[in-house]
Formats: sequence, C-alpha cells, structure tokens
Amino acid sequence: MWMYLGLLAALFLGLHNLCKKHAVQGNEVFPVLLGTVSSGFLFVATFYGLSIFYPDYAHAHGYNFQKLDWQTHSFVFLKSAIMAASWVLAYQALKHLPITIVTPIRSAGPFFTFIGAIVIYKESPNLYQWIGFFLIIFSVILYSRIGKKEGINFTRNKWIFAIIGATFLGASSGLYDKFLIQHLSLNPQTLQFWFCLYTILILLVILTITWFPYKEKRKAFKFRWSIIAVGILLQAADYFYFKALQDPEALIMLLSAIKRSQIIIAVVIGGLIFKEKNKRQKLVPLAGILIGVFLILYSN
Repeated sequence: MWMYLGLLAALFLGLHNLCKKHAVQGNEVFPVLLGTVSSGFLFVATFYGLSIFYPDYAHAHGYNFQKLDWQTHSFVFLKSAIMAASWVLAYQALKHLPITIVTPIRSAGPFFTFIGAIVIYKESPNLYQWIGFFLIIFSVILYSRIGKKEGINFTRNKWIFAIIGATFLGASSGLYDKFLIQHLSLNPQTLQFWFCLYTILILLVILTITWFPYKEKRKAFKFRWSIIAVGILLQAADYFYFKALQDPEALIMLLSAIKRSQIIIAVVIGGLIFKEKNKRQKLVPLAGILIGVFLILYSN
C-alpha cells in the first residue's frame, strides 16, 4: 500500500512542477515561493481549524492534530530551514533553466537518499536496486549533454549548481522525514501544519531583506492562479508521501525513487506546454530513469 501512496504523491508532484514552472516564468521568485507555501498552509490550516471547532467530527474523519513539545517543534523547524534553502535554490534555477533540464537533475535525489538510507537507516538494497540507481545517475548525465545544445554549460552555469544544491538538500529532508514520521511518530497533518508555518516565517525574513525594500521588485511580481495551485498540489503530494512513510515496512530509498516517476509529466507534458527544445532526445535518458525506477520497484 505504501508504494501506491508513493505513486499518488508522484502524480501530484508532477502536476505541482508544471504549475511551478508557470508561476515563476518571468516572475519574482521569492514572493512566488512565499505565495505557494502560504496557500498550502491555508489549505492545511482549514483542517486544523476544523479540529479545533469540531473536534469530534475531525477526529472521526482522521483530521486529528497532535500537541508537540518544544523539542519536537525544534526538529520540525530544522526541516523547514532545510526545505526553505532547497526551495530558494530550486525556484531560482527553475526560473533560468528549462523544466526538461531541471526536473531530470532533481531525479538524482533518490541517489543521495539511497546512500543516506544505507548509512543511517541500514536499509539493504539488492543488486537490481544498485543497477537501478546508477542507471538513474547515468541518465541524468545524458541530460547534461543535451542541455549543452540549449546553451547550458553544466560546469559554468550557476543555476546548475543551484539545482544540484537544492537536490541534495531535498534528499536530506527526505531522510529526515523518516526520522520525524517513524521515530517521533508525527502524523502527516501535524507535520505539514507546523512545517508550513515555520517555512513561512523563514521566507518572510528572507523577503524582508531581498524583496520588500525594493519598489522595482515589488512591481515586477505578477500574481498567477498557478501560485495557489502549486501550494495545494504540494500539500496533497506530501500528505500521501507522509502516509506512506507511516508504514513501518516503507523503505525511504524506494519511496524517493517512486516519487521521481513524476518526471513523465514534467518532461513529456511540460515539454509540450512550454515548447522546449530537444524533446525527442530527452526521451532517451527519460527511458533510462524509468527503467531505473522499475528495477527499484520490482526487484524484491
């Protein structure tokens, strides 16, 4: 069941990435990020309010929110800091790079998670899982060669380093999620509520320095419907992902890989919508990533 929940998370993440590309194109990145997190928070806060004013109804429908001590709050705040840094880097990169380049690089995230799962959680991959993960990495390298045809030099472009940094931080957060869900026994809605709230506070500090004082930047910001859609779709994806992690048998290395099947939506549909170049050539490494994910899923 946790694998199916992971696939649901991947579906919502794929749609989330398409909306995110629409939201940041020709737009101010930081206020877009704040808007997406805020809209996601308001979505979750609706259920939080329901649990306060109609506790019996909320509890009967699974909307129960846990009370946290200060130490647990500090653990959730750390997750918010990690993901805020990852999102700032990712949104900046997405603004300046094609989605068909950004998304496959993000697909290397399972490799970092894979190593962390072995070292930290002692998860044991088999031979086919090893092959699957290295096939994913090799496919991302192929994407880098295609990217050069679009004028993107992978060794000199700072946005490439930004998306690599975002990928590493995102993978670290994924490993941390297992600790929060399984070891601290946080339920999905509680983690989502406090995580979003702390992330908003962090982003407000960043915007106070980088955006609010500058009139030109404030005028350059364009509100789009996709900003709200990004926040809601991300919360839906996170909910299914956290629900999957609640299963004691769930392996973080496999869940991380399953989530990367979102690239089907991003590369195929996204390439058509945003009319990006070399779509057919990108199908070759895309197939490599899909085969890698298949080997991970069905190698037990």
